[in-house]
Amino acid sequence: MKLSENQVIAIKRKRGELDMSINGLEKATGVSRWTLISIFKHDHRNVSSKTFKKLNDWLINQYELATANVHPTKEVVNNE
Repeated sequence: MKLSENQVIAIKRKRGELDMSINGLEKATGVSRWTLISIFKHDHRNVSSKTFKKLNDWLINQYELATANVHPTKEVVNNE
């Protein structure tokens, strides 16, 4: 499967927001650091379906965690 540039940018951005090292990202995603380095530094975009799924699942999970803090059902301030 092929990672899009937008996917790679999203992974890099989220890694930066979380201040994660390559080793931290390896532990969080289950993708080897050598594969991550190859994706980030060597424009490696063709990855196995397992790697593709692991990275996408991690991104989706991070998105869900971020949006859980800003849920629309939060208490509304009364305008009195």
